[in-house]
Amino acid sequence: MYPEYLVAPMRADLTTAGFAELKDADEVKNAIESEGTVFVMVNSVCGCAAAMARPAAKLAVQNQKHPDKLVTVFAGMEKDAVDEARRLMLPYPPSSPAMALFKNGKLVHMIERHQIEGRPAQMIADNLIDAFDQHC
Repeated sequence: MYPEYLVAPMRADLTTAGFAELKDADEVKNAIESEGTVFVMVNSVCGCAAAMARPAAKLAVQNQKHPDKLVTVFAGMEKDAVDEARRLMLPYPPSSPAMALFKNGKLVHMIERHQIEGRPAQMIADNLIDAFDQHC
């Protein structure tokens, strides 16, 4: 686990944009398996989360069509919450940062770390916006 003072600004980067932070497995399961669309951002302390993933997520959710719920879990912090999110993201392997879109509890779109690294935030946001336009 990382010191809370270190991750607090990284958490706030998403929560101030409207993401609800999920801190245990039950919260994750209840949010994702609910009716409607849920966008899950697996947050991380890495540079690609700061420079690409979080900015992309914040850009994408400004789209006219966007998920009903915006939620986040933090890799390296709340292990049970992250493990449950990753279980629901199978068959994709664990990845952080990562982004997933669920519709009525089913995974319909996934962006893994290797699709985030080295790509501009706008390109990632455009990918998400396409998924939002299709599923939301």
